[in-house]
Amino acid sequence: MAIPRILVVDDDADMRQMMTQLLRQSGTIALPAATEREVETHLKGGRVDLILLDVMLGDENGLDICSRLRREQDVPIILVSALAADHQRMDGYAVGADDYITKPFNPDLLLARVKAVLSRARRSSSLAYRRNTKTFVFAGWTYHAKTEEVLSPDNIQVALSRRETALLQVLLANPHIPLTRAEIATALDVTGDSAQSSEAMGRSIDVLVGRLRNKIEKNPKTPAVLRTERGVGYVFAVDVEARDG
Repeated sequence: MAIPRILVVDDDADMRQMMTQLLRQSGTIALPAATEREVETHLKGGRVDLILLDVMLGDENGLDICSRLRREQDVPIILVSALAADHQRMDGYAVGADDYITKPFNPDLLLARVKAVLSRARRSSSLAYRRNTKTFVFAGWTYHAKTEEVLSPDNIQVALSRRETALLQVLLANPHIPLTRAEIATALDVTGDSAQSSEAMGRSIDVLVGRLRNKIEKNPKTPAVLRTERGVGYVFAVDVEARDG
């Protein structure tokens, strides 16, 4: 249920902004970067699910960066380049890229390739999850992913609806990350086709958040776990520990 966090690496500010905006509109969290140092900063600062990496980064070489990342990271990498020859594509795959997209590209094609790479990564994660089911601990609470049981700090089981459980799963996967109502709705597969339906979607998320707060907060009127992030949406403001079994 984690909302994909995608790192967009391009030294062209216009291209970086266009790709970032496109990805955000598709329901992902897009993080811009222009240099290898910025890439390293993002990787140290939080979870990254996919990197879109330009091959020609001014004085830096995207192939070299990809090669170095692959020695240290399992994160999927899609190379983006104006170089379209077969041998240039093969060079990209040789350094560990998961896919290779040439400029100029159709935005829908880019999104499709991003979705495909993320889907492959999720399937691998899903297999690992089934072999190694997690238990999540937060603010004294415990959530058992296999049984979907929620235990209070007093070890009392608290019943959540399916929608409340789904929201909790999204939050557990994105601790300390401010999420908009639209990002939460996307993760919960709530969609709307018009401005009015978008407003209704936002209200439904607010209602769902209120219901979950009533069950996991000591004082729902002054929440300490699931807090409102002014001007953004909501943030799960506590540490989450994932344990095996």
